Amino acid sequence: MVITQETHDISTATGTMRTYLYRPDCEGQFATIIFYSEIFQQTAPIARAAAILAGHGFVVLVPEVFHELNTIGTVLAYDEAGKDKGNADKFAKPLEQHDSDTEALVDFARSLSFCSSQVGSMGVCLGGHLAYRAALNPDILGAFCLYPTDIHSNTLPSQKGNDSLSRTADIAAELVMVFGKQDPHVSSEGRKLLYAKLEATERNFSWIEVNAQHAFMRDEGERYDPAIALQMYLKAVAFFQRTLK
Repeated sequence: MVITQETHDISTATGTMRTYLYRPDCEGQFATIIFYSEIFQQTAPIARAAAILAGHGFVVLVPEVFHELNTIGTVLAYDEAGKDKGNADKFAKPLEQHDSDTEALVDFARSLSFCSSQVGSMGVCLGGHLAYRAALNPDILGAFCLYPTDIHSNTLPSQKGNDSLSRTADIAAELVMVFGKQDPHVSSEGRKLLYAKLEATERNFSWIEVNAQHAFMRDEGERYDPAIALQMYLKAVAFFQRTLK
């Protein structure tokens, strides 16, 4: 399916947020996937991932997750300086601000004539956490979370008791949780803690562990695993085709 791309600057409770939109280049209404990036914002690998999803019949929104902390259009490099800046931003922005961003994205999607009312979330690394976090919003029907960081460790700033792990019982959406067994950012103990929380709260979730490192979806760098990445894209597309009918 041929796609088209647009750029929109949308209003949020904490300022203007640039959002990149990918959609099928044809008539019709399509379900929306909010695709949350890693700490580097919309890099080339993130843009390519969004294009793949859009080509399967979805509207895909890629927000600049740290819009309050950077000039519009900021993309951080995959180097030490970029990593340091992205991590600093990650620990500076409260989860409550990500919540209001999600609300703005849902409202924006539903204002578009080519979007249906169905909305899901997906993300990688920090974005995997934000996809999980987005599922606290009752308008999110499904979340596909790839190697989400900082859920188990409660290391992102939030109000007391409002961290994502503690709020797990409030998630009504169906979840898919995907982890690499060789991921140093989410240890085996961390994965077990999160799994136990999902089990204890009787959430509707699937759990996938693969033999891969952190960022195995990123099609740049030595950790990229094309075969596993392809499997995950196919699983994500099937998941959203089912949950976002």
